Amino acid sequence: MQKAVSTYLFVKERLHPGILDGLARNGVQAVEIFAARQHLDYANRKAHVKEIAEWFRSSGIPLNSVHSPLYADYEWGRAGAPPVNIASTDRAGRVEAMDEIKRALEIAEQIPFRFLVQHLGSPNEDYSEKKFEAAMTSIEHLRAFAKPLGVRILLENIPNELSAPDRLVEMIRGAHFDDVGVCFDVGHAHMAGSVAQGFEILRNHICSTHVHDNDKLKDSHLWPGQGTIDWKEAMELLRSAPQTPPLLLELGDDEKPNAPERLREVFDKLETA
Repeated sequence: MQKAVSTYLFVKERLHPGILDGLARNGVQAVEIFAARQHLDYANRKAHVKEIAEWFRSSGIPLNSVHSPLYADYEWGRAGAPPVNIASTDRAGRVEAMDEIKRALEIAEQIPFRFLVQHLGSPNEDYSEKKFEAAMTSIEHLRAFAKPLGVRILLENIPNELSAPDRLVEMIRGAHFDDVGVCFDVGHAHMAGSVAQGFEILRNHICSTHVHDNDKLKDSHLWPGQGTIDWKEAMELLRSAPQTPPLLLELGDDEKPNAPERLREVFDKLETA
């Protein structure tokens, strides 16, 4: 499996070529950029995006995916900005959310990438038919915007009732979203019940992954082996996916010191699990 990493590991600081060099030196074969404005100012296309685009062109390492924005401000919601929520039943709020996501999608004009990883609703959001229909309408709009850019939308299983594996499959099949796939989040599946159960429901739609650990209680984005996931089972499942996805680590920044140097060891452990 291709070894990939999300820049979520560095989300609290400005993304710069030195960070990406560190990933490349330690065996990373593809990257996912976490689209948070304090990390990558995707609206600043003449400076910040251009700088990162030049790194990808010179390195030869592909940008596998971009994680859709969670907030539209530079404080990641700490100053009171509402979350970017495409399942909002408030039409004006939903339009604002889609406009922000489009700004992130336009990264593809300077840095080609395959997938946009998209949340449906916010963490712990309850299910309602109106929210589900609002999310479906939003995805229809975003996939039409993304297609000419060469980008596919991937829905992520996150800890809420809208994004349970069976709901994601219901949306993809019910709306005939043939070009919409799934980013299978191993840690979130573990919290929701079991990795195996979530995988079996989603397996035919999985195009990418988010790999991290937890204790089933908190979405802590621990390094594999620090939580309670059975990584031997998880790796066997991921290898069996019909569309072989990258092994994409989405790790928290609590243990960031020397993190790039640790990545090679983590990948080796997972591959031999």
